[in-house]
Amino acid sequence: MHVRTSNVVTIERHILDQERQNPEATGQFSRLLYQIAYASKVINREVRRAGLIDILGGTGDTNVQGEAVQKLDIIAQETINDAFDHIGVLCCMTSEEVDDIISIPPQFDLGKYTLAFDPLDGSSNIAANVNIGTIFSVHRKITTGREGKEEDLLQKGRGQVMAGYVMYGSSTMMVYTTGKGVYGFTLEPSIGEFLLSHPDIRIPQRGSIFSCNMGNYRFWSEGVRKYVDDLTAVDAERGRPYSSRYIGSLVADFHRTLLYGGIFMYPMDYKDPKKPKGKLRMLYEASPMAMITEQAGGLATNGRDNILDVQPKSLHERTPLFIGSREEVAEAGRYIEQYG
Repeated sequence: MHVRTSNVVTIERHILDQERQNPEATGQFSRLLYQIAYASKVINREVRRAGLIDILGGTGDTNVQGEAVQKLDIIAQETINDAFDHIGVLCCMTSEEVDDIISIPPQFDLGKYTLAFDPLDGSSNIAANVNIGTIFSVHRKITTGREGKEEDLLQKGRGQVMAGYVMYGSSTMMVYTTGKGVYGFTLEPSIGEFLLSHPDIRIPQRGSIFSCNMGNYRFWSEGVRKYVDDLTAVDAERGRPYSSRYIGSLVADFHRTLLYGGIFMYPMDYKDPKKPKGKLRMLYEASPMAMITEQAGGLATNGRDNILDVQPKSLHERTPLFIGSREEVAEAGRYIEQYG
């Protein structure tokens, strides 16, 4: 494939253009984005090799969430650690795969940002060739002292300065926001560059697709069940029934919702007493996706409160999530408010 370089925007060019618009920029923010792009290229290479070499499948261990750790999860975790622990941008990190805060090695300079990430969301689906991804969230350091603390990571989503995800599939895409719109880049493998393919992504205010695990229907609250019943009712005048689409990989389900509109839901359910607050993680999944959604004109809640305004209390806190087009998410909230 021939790529005309005169009319394409690489992610590096985009970052520089954004930096020029901010005279107070120090370059740390740009280095963060460069490293995310670099790490995602490395992870993408390993994902594509997974079916050819012996890195697919479980390690026999479980992560802090009690889930089986896939070998690719470990590769992705180590790739991101190695990309960020030495560049002088972060004061600390945290990951879905690691129990505690990840400190920066003492021999390296520290920066003013934190990074929370899910190194490989949906990796259990890779054997079925389902899209998987990396999710990331960045805050500014708020504590005093040289080293980052847990308090720096346990900030509301509203305080994020950057959030995004990389989706690995038939094409590899990076979508991110710094609070000034949402941009999508597609990796052009022939030149190894992320090229701007989706400038200023806007989610439709209403869609016609709902996405959730219907197998859990009987374990949801009355309000959630009534809302889903309404979406699946036959009512041509209101555009019902909605189409049901559920992949089971958050990055893939969210990406479709972002582009086409509708709602993705993962309510809390009553079948698993170990997860009274739901399944998805606040820091690594809900909060960064909420920032992207709001910047694209959508909405994300836990059924009652805006996800971005919820104060997390632990690194691995879980939450229900209703995310997508503003009108659908608000409608789901009204059902929950009325029926519980």
